[in-house]
Amino acid sequence: MKNISLVAPLIAPLIISLAVPLALLLNSLPAFASDDMEEIVVTADFRDTRQLDTPLSVSVIGEDFIRSRAAQHFEDVLNAIPNLNFSGGTGRARFFQIRGIGERSQFVDPLNPSVGILIDGVDFSGIGSAATLFDVEQVEILRGPQGTRYGANALAGLINIKTNDPTEHFDAHLRTSVGNYDTVTLGGVISGPVSENVLFRLAAENHQSDGYTENAFLGRDDVNARDETTLRGKILFSSGDRHTSTFSLFHLDVDNGYDAFSLDNTRVTLSDEPGHDRQKTTAGSLHSQWQFQAFDFAVLASAATSKSAYGYDEDWTYTGIHPFGYTSTDDYRRQRDTLSLEARFISNQDSRIMGNSTDWVFGFYSLNSNEDLLRNYTFLPGPFDSRYDFTTLAAFFQLDTNLTDRTILTSGLRLEQRDTRYSDSEGVAFNPQDTLWGGRVAIKFMLDNVMSYVSVARGYKAGGFNTDGSLDQDLREFDSEFLWELEAGVKGTALDGLLQFRSAVFYDLRRDQQVKSSLVRPRPDGSTEFIDFVGNAAEGTNYGLELETDWLVSDNFTMIASIGLLETEFDEFINEVGDDLSGRAQAHAPGYMYALGGNYTAGNWFATVSIDGKDDFYFSDRHNLRSTGSTIVNANVGYRGQNWSARLWGRNLMDDDYTIRGFGSFGNDPRKNYIVEPYVQFGEPRIIGVTFEYDLN
Repeated sequence: MKNISLVAPLIAPLIISLAVPLALLLNSLPAFASDDMEEIVVTADFRDTRQLDTPLSVSVIGEDFIRSRAAQHFEDVLNAIPNLNFSGGTGRARFFQIRGIGERSQFVDPLNPSVGILIDGVDFSGIGSAATLFDVEQVEILRGPQGTRYGANALAGLINIKTNDPTEHFDAHLRTSVGNYDTVTLGGVISGPVSENVLFRLAAENHQSDGYTENAFLGRDDVNARDETTLRGKILFSSGDRHTSTFSLFHLDVDNGYDAFSLDNTRVTLSDEPGHDRQKTTAGSLHSQWQFQAFDFAVLASAATSKSAYGYDEDWTYTGIHPFGYTSTDDYRRQRDTLSLEARFISNQDSRIMGNSTDWVFGFYSLNSNEDLLRNYTFLPGPFDSRYDFTTLAAFFQLDTNLTDRTILTSGLRLEQRDTRYSDSEGVAFNPQDTLWGGRVAIKFMLDNVMSYVSVARGYKAGGFNTDGSLDQDLREFDSEFLWELEAGVKGTALDGLLQFRSAVFYDLRRDQQVKSSLVRPRPDGSTEFIDFVGNAAEGTNYGLELETDWLVSDNFTMIASIGLLETEFDEFINEVGDDLSGRAQAHAPGYMYALGGNYTAGNWFATVSIDGKDDFYFSDRHNLRSTGSTIVNANVGYRGQNWSARLWGRNLMDDDYTIRGFGSFGNDPRKNYIVEPYVQFGEPRIIGVTFEYDLN
């Protein structure tokens, strides 16, 4: 839309004016029957809240959906989530974009994530390889700035992964899968009581696959192999009704190959030194809550250490392919240690304020992160190392005020102080300090079977710096980014509770927008290299909608449908080579996403079919290469016995060759004298397998 500046003043009043009338209309439909549809509870906020009562756009992916896709990693299900995208360029998806906002890669420079990732309360923002899905209860995707609850790592939203809790009765579960590309997965769970007050849960899984790339030079089909081991443990301790503590342990060992780009833009590569994408993480978290007469008190603590190794054959070829050819590898090894602590004071029925009309939460948060990098690159005179540390201190509060029996006002604010320290082996040093604030004001209207809301939120992301010493001085540092968002939504049930719906429209203003750009510089041999940098080069506008429905058509047939529409533009943006990109869509922001699926049961038999669709989008803000649109068909059919089940499943059954990463102006083929041409990485091809599960309880 070229004239977005003319349309913008009309969007905000339109959002507000539609929400309440639509809620009144839907409320006239038959009332909710609570036993007909599963009640979903969102756990990522200060208090656990029903999804239909949460005044923001939230998608929840449950365990049954994960199983129907035979999903091993979050990337296997995210195409079904409106306005959520991801970036390739790695063995597993690490970087995500919500409503067109989010990072796409990381190399030398430190990263300030726009999309937060939590796994049982541990922050994995920027290292999404950890998002394996074995024994996961649900994945919650909170869209829009979470300035009150999560601060700087959730400018665009939050991905919250919650694993299953221990059970009160003994339970054991075994799952094994086999599939094409030599895919083999084996996992098991044991859960139950240790004593009257102590419960435990242990889960372990190993997943292996040869991957989807063939290396013609080496004669191998496992250069993009996956070998992923996940270990989880939980202990739940309770002391009467007034104290509970959950201690979670997590260990991940990912040893994946990375050889994804081909000079011929196929799944056949020519690398003589295939790369890797590895991660070893050990993490733990504690969530304790005490109930006192005057208030509840909660402590959330976490600690994690992650070692990652990401490297690739930079020339994508073998030595001797052509007289003009060169040989180069690039390898990044990081260790990140994090320690967080949060204390919350939470009102109860005896401590509401303002005439017993208002619930409250206030608290304090601290996060310490230390990250060491060692880079070995052929064209550097020696190894490069850096140290990146930051400390965050924050205070926050939220009030939920009952204005009437059916109207609730939510207001929250977060103030954050960040102190950052950076130094490297080239003598570059930075020590910026940021004072940041964000928050949210929302008003929701509760009717018999419908809730509508309108909210205004402010999110933020810390500023940073570019470490490449060859950059001009004015490109070395950049400021914080801010996001103002107006959102309105309607959620509820209809058709006697057989239909659930969740809808939202939003309008975002991005200010001091941090945009990743790159300079392309020639080497003496005629090849080229990228120098990436980030700057506050733009202001942007993002707006659109999300709609999700679940319909219990009959006792044995359920349908789900969702759609996300997204319009993004740069209001002001002149890139590093002087091109005016004002009015152009932002990168990794598909104009639409949709999902449609059905689940049918007949006695012990069951079947699921789903379709995920996605529009094309720009890969980058520095070139014009776009992805291919995609239409992904998935299905599974199976039989469920008394304590076992077996299913045949498939993802991308039509074998759609969609792309997930691309470079639009890159010279890397010596056979063509390094002419500049586009290169792409493909997403997952057709995967078919069989899963067998056995329960002992």
